[in-house]
Amino acid sequence: MTPDRTPARDGAALPRLLNVDEVAVVLGVNVRHVRRLVFERRIPYLKWGRLVRFDPKEVEEWLIRSRHGQRGQGAPVAG
Repeated sequence: MTPDRTPARDGAALPRLLNVDEVAVVLGVNVRHVRRLVFERRIPYLKWGRLVRFDPKEVEEWLIRSRHGQRGQGAPVAG
């Protein structure tokens, strides 16, 4: 089992969830910005009680969906 997975009761591995501070580091932004993304429901997150957590795979997919005009894909590039 990899360190980024946690064993579940049925034997399946669950992803290690990230907290707000960790997502801020991954995105290269401050914690306040991540909290705003959550408040505006612009980033995928999980919440139970007061805890907010992020599935790293969902955050990665969100980043991919959020891309605009990739180089080499025929999209214009500002220069």
